[in-house]
This record gives sequence, C-alpha cells and structure tokens, in this order.
Amino acid sequence: METALTGLDFSPDTNLGRYLQHIRKYPLLSQEEEYELAVKYKQTQDKAIAYKLITSHLRLVIKVVSKYKGYGLPINEMISEGNIGLLYAINKFEPDKGFRFSTYALWWIKAAVQKYILNSWSLVKLGTTAAQKKLFFNLRKIKNSMNLTDDRELSNKIIQDIADSLDVSTQEVTDMNTRLKAHDGSLNVSVDSQNGDGGTEWMDFIYDTKPNQEEQFSYRETMNYRRKLFRRAITVLNPREKDILYKRRMCEDNITLDDLSKVYNISKERVRQIELNSIRKITKAIELMQ
Repeated sequence: METALTGLDFSPDTNLGRYLQHIRKYPLLSQEEEYELAVKYKQTQDKAIAYKLITSHLRLVIKVVSKYKGYGLPINEMISEGNIGLLYAINKFEPDKGFRFSTYALWWIKAAVQKYILNSWSLVKLGTTAAQKKLFFNLRKIKNSMNLTDDRELSNKIIQDIADSLDVSTQEVTDMNTRLKAHDGSLNVSVDSQNGDGGTEWMDFIYDTKPNQEEQFSYRETMNYRRKLFRRAITVLNPREKDILYKRRMCEDNITLDDLSKVYNISKERVRQIELNSIRKITKAIELMQ
C-alpha cells in the first residue's frame, strides 16, 4: 500500500493526510469476515453492516486513485468518485458467486474514477469506445515503459506498435498523444495578463445565442398580450365558426374539410369559406383593439 501511495502528499498537515489517518482506524477484514458481512447485508440491507464493509475498503480507493495521479485532477475529487463506486459495489455484490468483495469492488472503483477522469479531462468528448478508453488510460504507461517521457513526436513504428497492442488505429494513437501532451486550457484564463490574474477572460469572447433575461421577459409579455387580444377577438365568431376554426387550425389533430362538411351537412367548399372568413373577422377585430 505505501508503495502505491508514492507521490501523493499524505503528510499530517494536509487534508489528504488527515483523511488517510482517519480511514486507517477502520480494520481490514479477512475473507471470511467479508463473506459473512456480505451475506448478512444481502439478506437484511442493514446499514450498519454496509458501513463496516465500506469503511474497511476505503484504503482500496486510495490505492486505485494513486494510479491516476498523473492526470492533473484533484486527488480528493477522484477519491470521492471512487467512494461512490464502492457504494455501487456493495449493492451489486453477490457473495455466493465465490469472489472476494475487494476484488469485485475494485472494478466499480476503477470504473467510477475513470469515468470522472474522462468527463473532466476534456471539453471535447473523448474515449467513446472501449478501445479508445483503453488507449487513453494506457498510452502514458506504455510511453513510460519505453522511456518516452518527453513531449517529442512518436515515430511511425512506435505509433504502429502501440496501435497494434491496443487494437486501435494509428490515427487514434496520434490524436490521443496530442491530446495528452496539451491538456485543454481553462476558459477563465486571462487573455491580457501574463500571470492570468484579472482582465478579460476567454469566456468573455464566447457569444451566447440564447436570449437574455430582458429578451425573454419581453417575449413573454408580447405573447401574453397577443393571447389576451385573441381571446377577446374570438368572441366575434358564432359557435359554428369557432368550432370549425378550432378544429381546422388549433386542434392537435386537424379535422379534414370532408369530415366537417358531414358534421354540419354543408359542402367542403363552404367549410373552407367559413374557416377563412373566421380568420378575417378575428384579424379585423384585433386591428380595431390595438
């Protein structure tokens, strides 16, 4: 465990250090204890039992998170996501299948942390397939094993070897390597200050096409005014005209001229004339009210 934590600042005067000291007080469970507690929880859904299982595996989350410290994301947030994965694991675990809870929980913890990293790493979606996710999380490891720790471009042979080993295209390897070398910048970085403090931010240059509050309010006021005019104007129509206009223009399922001609025992052309005359009468009434 201590080897896995290399590179993380767990000194007592840091929040992470205090957290690690806190979770160390929870005892680790033997395989038999794990199994017994898991069976009891499956039967009773007792929160106290779940608490014992979860707290005994909090150090497992730390171990998993330590492997992803190179992505430049807040360690405490990755730990939180890993803990959420642990909660999912305890509700999905089937003790009678013969696996240790720690083995099963490891998969859920890693999945939760990796999902957080993928969502946080880029404003542009990446890792859309299983192979691309594997590439994202293994490319740096492969480069380190080949002593390619700088940001130089990869040779065609190295790119091909990586693509073959991870079952992705050479273009995907090239694109991912470029992305990993240049993490997305923040939109809140200042564009006119060398130290990034104060001044205009990149966010200020993004044009928002959505209407602002004043425009939304004006639109609502206009629509409310038009509805009031229409409700007053429609009173100039007689019941038949209202019914035909509603069924032809305002009903969700528009009624055909033929159907209405049968209802009122008139020709289809007469129905059409009533419909158009009704619209003219309403329009004229609204003009007089404005």
